[in-house]
Amino acid sequence: MRILGIETTCDETGAAVVEGDVRSGIGLRVLSNVVASSVDLQKRFGGVVPEVAAREQVRSILPVIAEAIGYAAKISSSKHQIPNNLSNPEILKWAKENIDAIAVAHGPGLVGSLLIGVETAKALALVWNKPLIAVNHLVGHIYANWLESNPKFVFRLETRSRRAILNSKLPLFPLVALIVSGGHTDLVLVTDHGKYKLLGSTLDDASGEAFDKVAKLLGLGYPGGPEIERLAAQASNSKHQISNIKLPRPMINSKDFDFSFSGLKTAVVSVVNKLNYSSSERSESRSLKSSSRQARTISNDFKSQVAYEFQQAVVDVLVRKTIGAAQKFGAKSIVVGGGVAANSELRSWMSDIGQKENMNVYFPSSDLSVDNGAMIATAAFYNFDKVDPLKLSADPSLHF
Repeated sequence: MRILGIETTCDETGAAVVEGDVRSGIGLRVLSNVVASSVDLQKRFGGVVPEVAAREQVRSILPVIAEAIGYAAKISSSKHQIPNNLSNPEILKWAKENIDAIAVAHGPGLVGSLLIGVETAKALALVWNKPLIAVNHLVGHIYANWLESNPKFVFRLETRSRRAILNSKLPLFPLVALIVSGGHTDLVLVTDHGKYKLLGSTLDDASGEAFDKVAKLLGLGYPGGPEIERLAAQASNSKHQISNIKLPRPMINSKDFDFSFSGLKTAVVSVVNKLNYSSSERSESRSLKSSSRQARTISNDFKSQVAYEFQQAVVDVLVRKTIGAAQKFGAKSIVVGGGVAANSELRSWMSDIGQKENMNVYFPSSDLSVDNGAMIATAAFYNFDKVDPLKLSADPSLHF
C-alpha cells in the first residue's frame, strides 16, 4: 500500500509518499518526502505571520505534491521521469494507479494554512477516487518514530528524494509520547494504535515558543531553537563560568504532568535587564521587545551562558516529567516528536536517563522532527479511518 501524506498546519508545506504493510511488523519505506518552508519570509517578522504562511501554502501546495509523486514514481520505476506539475499526464497516470489513499493533517494549526491542505486533499481524493484519512497533526509527530526507530536505519539519497528501508525494531506499547514544538508541549500515554490519553500540556508557552522568545530577547535570529543550541554549545566547555546564572525549572516538582515556560522566559528577561540597567533604571513594566533591543549590548560570552542555562532548564523539565510519566504508567517505550525533538541536548539527556531506567527511547531524525508529509502518511497507515471528503473540515483547535 502507498499513501500520499499532506501537511500544511503552519508554515511548512509537506507532501510525501510512504509505502509498506503494517501487518508485516516492520517499518515503512519513504519513497519521497518534500517540504517547502516560508521560514525565510517569517524571519523578517521574528515569527510566523499566519497570512504570510497561508499565501505561501497556496503557492507551494501543488508543486510540492507533484514533486513528491514524481520522486516516488521515479524510485518505483526507472521508466518514469519526474513530472513538474499535476497536469502532467504521466504523474496523473502513476498517481491514479499507484496511490492507494490520501492522508491529510486537518488540525491543530493555523486555520488559513490548514484549509489549503485539507481542501487540496479532498479534491484529489474525489478526483482520483481514493480513500481519505484525516490525521491529527500531533499524532503525526508521534508516528515519525515508526519511520526510523532503529540505529540500523538505512538512508539513501537518490536525486532529491529520501528513501528509507527499516527493520523490525519498532516502539512497544504502552508508551509515553512527548510532543515538543513551537505550538505544543504535550505528554501522551499511548496504549495501542489509536488509543491516546493526554497526561499533561503546557499551561502557557510551548517549549519551542519559549526558545523563540528567548532567542529574540538575546538578539538572535528566528527560529530560535537552533540559535539557542548553537550558543549553548559555545558555553558548554566553560561550565564554571555559568554557575553565576541560575534559572528556575518551572513545575519540575509538581505532582502532575503539566508544563509552564512563561515564567522561565520572564526569568531570562530579569537576568538580561539586571546586566543592562542599574536599579534606578529598571522597571517591572519593561517589555520583552525593549529587552531584546538591549541585547545588542550584551557580550557574546554572556549570551552563550544564558542560552546554556536556559536550554538546561527546559531540557531538565522535559526529561524529568517524561521519565516520571513513563515510570508511573509502566511504559515500555518513550517516543519524542516535534521540532524541539531535534535538539541534541534533549536527545542525549533523554536517551542516557532512559537507558539507566531500562526504557527504550526513540527520536526521529532532524528532518522528520519538523512538520512533514511522511509522518502524516505513516500515522494514516496505523490509523486507517476513512472519512467522507465532503464532510471533512479543518479544525485549528483539534487535540487528543
